[in-house]
Amino acid sequence: MSVYLYTGGERIVGKSGVGQAIAHQRGALRAVGLPPDARMDRGTQVVHINTVLPDSPVMAMLARMRRKKVVYYAHSTMEDFRCSFRGSNLLAPLFKQWIRFCYRRGDVILTPTAYSQEILQGYGLKKPIYHISNGIDTEFFRPSRERRAAFREAYGLSDGERVVISVGHLMERKGILDYIELARQMPETRFFWFGYTDPKLIPTPVQQAIDGAPENLTFAGFVDQAALRDAYCGADAFAFLSHEETEGIVVLEALACGTPTLLRDIPVYDGWLGAGRDVYMSDGVEGFEQTLAGMLDGTLPDLTEQGRAVARSRSLAAVGERLREIYQSEGLMDTRKSKLAWARKIYSRT
Repeated sequence: MSVYLYTGGERIVGKSGVGQAIAHQRGALRAVGLPPDARMDRGTQVVHINTVLPDSPVMAMLARMRRKKVVYYAHSTMEDFRCSFRGSNLLAPLFKQWIRFCYRRGDVILTPTAYSQEILQGYGLKKPIYHISNGIDTEFFRPSRERRAAFREAYGLSDGERVVISVGHLMERKGILDYIELARQMPETRFFWFGYTDPKLIPTPVQQAIDGAPENLTFAGFVDQAALRDAYCGADAFAFLSHEETEGIVVLEALACGTPTLLRDIPVYDGWLGAGRDVYMSDGVEGFEQTLAGMLDGTLPDLTEQGRAVARSRSLAAVGERLREIYQSEGLMDTRKSKLAWARKIYSRT
């Protein structure tokens, strides 16, 4: 079995969840003994495509012309495109038509959750659609007292200071407006938002809300994975108030680090996250404030161990096994071709 992860456009999406998903696929394949090819060659059997940039459907068609099977990852839907960047609501119907065109270039379509699978089935796509988590590196993202101390030292926080974080692009869909108001309602708590969006793409109402944010809210910008891990470990709670997701890799990161997690109660979490079991869920600023206060002062039960168990169930190794199952069920694994490709590689080195 030989898999090639197409990396066209990776520089563009590298700081987004799609970029992380590509990195996780590499790790998942390696975890089950299927290290991805550096390029598409004669021995490649399956090509993974993760973006909907103009080059991606071209690559999919080229791969199929060369008799490779194409696995197209459906990370995006029209629903999660809305309320994102400037003009996104106007462009959403056109975006839906474009992603349908892209996804139809695949032999198999993969999407992170049963929720996003149901949305895609409503788009009239005729190809097989499976849901498979983006996964999480549970060796990298895990609780650490040292990382907690490093985060608090970096931002000048005392050990007893209550800290809440969120992560994502600066967009309405990610819940930034409610997050800003939540910080305003809880002035004794420090709030941080990690993530960056080009100001040219930020709608005016969102930019105005950011400009008028309270002093206890820090916009920390984009940070690398190590610094983000420190933030999860150093925070007392993770509040992710997104209105729409196809999964939410940052949720898995927080859970893996043992960060108490508050989410907006939206359908994407149905079936894999339980409110009051693995995480807390609420809606509206008043509801978020009441729940978060209970999480911070300890009047609500600690759910972090259950949350970590969810993250472990979506580890890279678990995702790799799920990928292998899908390859097998769709007939993508041709062991005869795989052995021939292996023999060619060995022969070329002699």
